[in-house]
Amino acid sequence: MKATVLVRPKAGIKDPQGEAVKGSLKKSGLDIVSVRIGRVVDVELETSDREKALAELEQMSHDLLANPLIESYEIELLEEA
Repeated sequence: MKATVLVRPKAGIKDPQGEAVKGSLKKSGLDIVSVRIGRVVDVELETSDREKALAELEQMSHDLLANPLIESYEIELLEEA
């Protein structure tokens, strides 16, 4: 089973990369209010059991992929073709 985990800074946490990109976009003449930079982690699991996959993804996201103090994450299970 394939999944995508999106990790980004929590609201209120400074995002220097996002601020740098925002500044560059504003200098380009674009009307930008905010930019947040995160990361995407694509994961392929051996299981085909959705519940087991979600439980494993939740644990790995909380324990390894994100720092829950300053980052939030979203898990998306992808439908197999």
